[in-house]
Amino acid sequence: MTTPQHHPPPPEPGAVRRVLLVAHTGREDARETAAAFVAALTKQGLTVRLLAQEAADLHVDARGFDPALEICEPDAFSGRDCEIAIVIGGDGTILRAAEITHASGVPILGVNLGHVGFLAEAEQDDLETVVEAVVRRDYTTEDRLTIDVSAYRDGELVTSTFALNEASVEKAARERMLEVVVEVDERPVSRWGCDGVVCATPTGSTAYNFSAGGPIVWPGVDALLMVPISAHALFARPMVVSPTSKLAVEVLSGTEGAGVLWCDGRRAVDLPPGARIEVRRGATPVPLVRLQEEQFADKLVAKFGLPVEGWRGASERRRDGKARS
Repeated sequence: MTTPQHHPPPPEPGAVRRVLLVAHTGREDARETAAAFVAALTKQGLTVRLLAQEAADLHVDARGFDPALEICEPDAFSGRDCEIAIVIGGDGTILRAAEITHASGVPILGVNLGHVGFLAEAEQDDLETVVEAVVRRDYTTEDRLTIDVSAYRDGELVTSTFALNEASVEKAARERMLEVVVEVDERPVSRWGCDGVVCATPTGSTAYNFSAGGPIVWPGVDALLMVPISAHALFARPMVVSPTSKLAVEVLSGTEGAGVLWCDGRRAVDLPPGARIEVRRGATPVPLVRLQEEQFADKLVAKFGLPVEGWRGASERRRDGKARS
């Protein structure tokens, strides 16, 4: 199954073309790559918008570029009027960019400088290819399912947010197990003493969900996932449910174990006993940029270094080599 892809619309005649650049400026190689992208994009006549702190880290001066470099604060309006966001770093930086661009719906193109980079589309050495694709608008976008997350304390809503990968309820103290009841469509399914529970999207199935023993789900599948973490229970299996379902995790009242809600590993909310989180399909997907057609199976093999040849592969290559010689 493949995710539907969309081609970007042509630019308006005479309109200023803006690109939002987000980088992990704590790394020297990321700073060098980001500076190279700024120079290459502005040379092609595009306006590059940088977050204020990252611009300072890169030691760039808007007066030194033509057209002008734009500097902005990181908020829900950072991506406004931008046609694409180029993100330089690992999956964590891409998740940060998704948080910034979610309201504006700007498509994200990840340039991987991390370890796995499952959300990225390009590598550090692909600067010329990426710039050419952005200038020519020679790319497609695919919408990735998100989740909307609500946290309640004493029946009152305290937080409402979203996640691209997952929302995880985790125990707050190492020495105490978390006692929870999980629900699907407002019906209790199981009670667990556990280290936590992950509610994930198909995009997040290769992230925390994967580490917790959950299934890998192709991005084109519409589904929600619920996976217990180290549950002390007879029934503690990963579950894949309908995208229209509502998942809920309630920290049991009267217990000593408190929890913490994490969304994409970035935003945290304390969950005392009696707290409850609810997870639904998100109202707004996150568009990811694709530069080329690639089967998800091939990406799994490449990113995880999966052995697809098996133990006979080496001898088969030797035989093929002898036959060709």
